[in-house]
Amino acid sequence: MVILEASGVSFSYAESQDVVSGVDFSVAAGEVVCVLGPNGAGKSTLLRILGGLIAPRVGSVELSGKPVKRYTAKARAQEIALVPQALFSLPDLSVRDFVSQGRYAYRTLFRPEDEADREAVERALGEADLLGLGPRALDSLSGGQRQRALVARALAQEPRLVLVDEPTNSLDPRHQIQVFRVIAGLGCAGRAAVIVTHDLNLASQFASRIVLMDEGCIVANGSVHEVLRPEVLHPVYGDDLAFGQMRVDGWDEDRPFVLPWQQ
Repeated sequence: MVILEASGVSFSYAESQDVVSGVDFSVAAGEVVCVLGPNGAGKSTLLRILGGLIAPRVGSVELSGKPVKRYTAKARAQEIALVPQALFSLPDLSVRDFVSQGRYAYRTLFRPEDEADREAVERALGEADLLGLGPRALDSLSGGQRQRALVARALAQEPRLVLVDEPTNSLDPRHQIQVFRVIAGLGCAGRAAVIVTHDLNLASQFASRIVLMDEGCIVANGSVHEVLRPEVLHPVYGDDLAFGQMRVDGWDEDRPFVLPWQQ
């Protein structure tokens, strides 16, 4: 079942050239879609369009068959959670209180936190490996810990779709894998995720489908084996790439890997 579908969307800032141009994009329940592309390809702008944060200049975005612009902010938050690249200002909150903000879509002004809220928050903290940091002040965390707090807040929303913008920029390798594993688990649970990332190898491990963007357009859309190939990636990233295949215990097939490698 298709959760979200964008048709012919284009967007430009002021009078500049379109940064997203004529894009068709959809994501279905159970999918984990990784959006790849060089800097300036339009990936983050597309994510904001899909989440209803900005309106396309032309084209449409539908959430469960209804234009996303017709949803109230609270109703949209019950369907879609967005994880930004970073927090530009830090609220004076504990980690747990920050994560509990993800429950605002289910609360009314006079309803206090109930058992369902508490369970959702504790589950999200555990999945993001933050249970021991719940009482800590948000501004006392490292950059990587704050990023995991952002992921936990989105998980606490219990949405059908999570839109994630470069979630592993500040994370060590163990937590990179952990965050991708948590987000990919949404697909296994019948929900969906769209992840903007520069990490081709995390995408190879966790994506059910890859969308490759360049200069505001989608230039490839398919499985990891269809997209992570020299003839597809060289025109976008250049020739300084090395390709291989890897088999890991538990996988039923080899997966491609791509390394930046001076030619």
